[in-house]
Amino acid sequence: MNETIDATDVRILQILIRDAKRSNKEIGEEVHLTGQAVGARVRKLQDLGVIEGYTVKWNPDRLGLGLKAFVTVFLNSGDKHAAFRTFIAEREDVVEVHRVSGEGCYLMQVQTGTTEQLGELLEALLPLGNYRLSLSIGVEKSQY
Repeated sequence: MNETIDATDVRILQILIRDAKRSNKEIGEEVHLTGQAVGARVRKLQDLGVIEGYTVKWNPDRLGLGLKAFVTVFLNSGDKHAAFRTFIAEREDVVEVHRVSGEGCYLMQVQTGTTEQLGELLEALLPLGNYRLSLSIGVEKSQY
């Protein structure tokens, strides 16, 4: 752990991960600091790059985007990486992409509303390589 980050900083971070809308005063009551002191620590965590930004937790099912899948991508050749990066940048249904070691080149998380939409994504992916598909049937725990 970084020397400039102590247990109180970690506790503040854990609170913000659960609910980033908590006020500095509320957080301070939990960690026994003033709201002003919490604000200073949060700014320090931002300056150190520990806190990179804030986001919204949302329910994709409410927007008709309830189909989540994980796609392991096997590119046809080494010169397809640039084309693949362009492909994912243009796709709104691609949520997250990891370049991985082991089996496959990339692991994509995708989110669509229907199996037809998922099929269209997979069809568009075929010129770049092959894939293995796993459908999500539930999430046990997510901190995001």
